Amino acid sequence: KEWMLKVYFWFFPPQVLLLACAEDLECVPGFQQKVFYIEKPFEFTEDQLVLNLKFDDCKGNNKLNFEVSNPDFTVELDGNLVALKNVSEAGRALFVHARSEHAEDMAEIFILEANEKRGALKEILKLEGNLGIPRQKRAILATPILIPENQRPPFPRLVGKVIRSEGTEGVKFRLSGKGVDQDPKGIFRINEMNGDVSVTRTLDREAIANYELEVEVVDMNGKTIDGPVGLDISVIDQNDNRPMFKEGPYVGHVMEGSATGTTVMRMAAFDADDASTDNALLRYNILRQTPTKPSPNMFYIDPEKGDIVTVVSPALLDRETMESPKYELVIEAKDMGGMDVGLTGTATATILIDDKNDHAPEFTKKEFQATVKEGVTGVIVNLTVGDRDDPATGAWRAVYSIINGNPGQSFEIHTNPQTNEGMLSVVKPLDYEISAFHTLLIKVENEDPLIPDIAYGPSSTATVQITVEDVNEGPVFHPNPMAVTKQENIPIGSVVLTVNATDPDTLQHQTIRYSVHKDPAGWLEINPTNGTVGTTAVLDRESPFVQNNVYTALFLAIDSGNPPATGTGTLHITLEDVNDNVPSLYPTLAKVCDDAKDLRVVVLGASDKDLHPNTDPFKFELSKQSGPEKLWRINRLNNTHAQVILLQNLKKANYNIPISVTDSGKPPLTNTTELRLQVCTCKKSKMDCSASDALHTSLTLILLSLLSLFCKSFA
Repeated sequence: KEWMLKVYFWFFPPQVLLLACAEDLECVPGFQQKVFYIEKPFEFTEDQLVLNLKFDDCKGNNKLNFEVSNPDFTVELDGNLVALKNVSEAGRALFVHARSEHAEDMAEIFILEANEKRGALKEILKLEGNLGIPRQKRAILATPILIPENQRPPFPRLVGKVIRSEGTEGVKFRLSGKGVDQDPKGIFRINEMNGDVSVTRTLDREAIANYELEVEVVDMNGKTIDGPVGLDISVIDQNDNRPMFKEGPYVGHVMEGSATGTTVMRMAAFDADDASTDNALLRYNILRQTPTKPSPNMFYIDPEKGDIVTVVSPALLDRETMESPKYELVIEAKDMGGMDVGLTGTATATILIDDKNDHAPEFTKKEFQATVKEGVTGVIVNLTVGDRDDPATGAWRAVYSIINGNPGQSFEIHTNPQTNEGMLSVVKPLDYEISAFHTLLIKVENEDPLIPDIAYGPSSTATVQITVEDVNEGPVFHPNPMAVTKQENIPIGSVVLTVNATDPDTLQHQTIRYSVHKDPAGWLEINPTNGTVGTTAVLDRESPFVQNNVYTALFLAIDSGNPPATGTGTLHITLEDVNDNVPSLYPTLAKVCDDAKDLRVVVLGASDKDLHPNTDPFKFELSKQSGPEKLWRINRLNNTHAQVILLQNLKKANYNIPISVTDSGKPPLTNTTELRLQVCTCKKSKMDCSASDALHTSLTLILLSLLSLFCKSFA
């Protein structure tokens, strides 16, 4: 009965962990130890003995042959696994296939990191599962392949090998996937007969870091016999990318007086190399600071994080004493953890020392003088201040206020945004006769509050002495405008009103004369001495110079000063209506067909320029008709309209019909207007009024009657 014993121990050197396989008391064909664990060295050197593999087919090992999954290693006939060249990356495992005339077997060598070696034995035993390589016997053995990027020609270059445990006679290897028969095509290929895997060109890890291929074994007719199984190819990173600062411009701000160690900003560079390697492990450094005063080392950068912090005392970080409030730092980022062999990239960090309000504004003098003429508004004086803070901030911008001497709100003060001066203005005209002098107390502050240990002092207030100059002011009408109501058509020479104007210059004792300034209709006159306004023409409410029943005229009051001053007064005369306009009739022309069935000829309307009650209701009447019979009549429709109706069809001719219209005024006014009626021939909706061969009027009918009487008298 067979029994098995497993023993674990470490060999140093070459630092190989051997896991002894079970041995029968009798010879068992194959590798005597099938699984090995070795510690990964810094580099496998050329001709270095890695370990010794013992294979025995129990029949003399005739025609024994070894194949290694990594072409950079070989197994000699005595079972020694050696490196063919210097190898820094061999992957996580090597697989060795042995075949003789009578037996074949597979051995696995797992390459462990140093920390894995130091782990517990039970964790080491779990590595097989973590490597993703099943422990059961496989027909195709495709171990992961590692290829450095940026390899130089010649190509193709052997990079790995696929092994078939059952031999390769009568079969072929077939490789597929992205990089073989899928874009990018043709990067990898496999020797159909022996399973050697080659790369055909230089690889770029930053373009594609991993290739997941599949390999299968097919017969000579292309029919799959084994597989497919996965073949993973990883591109080993090389330090071929410089660090880059991509997020510029880099601008940071720090308040003046900030404590030592205050973080200003963070610089972050990017390296396209493998982030898990030192190729992308960045370290930061300040190469240059401009300017170098007050200290050449104002700032420090954390070499790992890239944080820039202040390293000088708060007293040195004083914006008002600096040569410049802007510093430029040339920052270097170096990969390989900052080692000399690392690649570098640089960027400029601009640091601005921000102002805080640690200086109160101060007037340039304690008292300002200003002179202004009475009656004038506008800026009278500019108050100047000094402030050592940053002109681009609210710590410099001034805010002025009048804190005394402005009870009537006659003055205002505003800040000139360009000069920061206080512009003192008169907004309500001053009167010399009331006060010839004014004294204002002005205070200046900043938009931003002062820091706690700074306060506004006596220099933040100033006095303004204002002198008012007397000028000859024009007389003033009382009231202005003036209003009066009069009836239109009052007699010429009637008194409208007497105007009143006074001179504000009470100390000058001047006389006032009056004149007409604007009288659009020429209806008025004014007494130059006493200001009595009278009429020189009839006031007509219906005049085009009257708007909404109101007539407007302007008058001047002129004092006796040198030069004389003038005041203007406005007079509004509201005119009351009287019945002084006769009504008018419309239309005055009508047409009708000689065979019309509807004998309602026309609707007449009346209008009157006067106002109610001197207008409608209107009374419509026909003048007395002569002749043997009446030809028409008029019917009232409403207060303003009436309708003319024919009593019979008339022959084609023109007729003049006298119609009188009377308004409702007291006394009423009447207007007689002739309505011209054309009787026309109408055929096929066309009216012909041009061939009238007779004019029939009421007068014509009278003449015919007189002629008839005359003939009878001679008979």
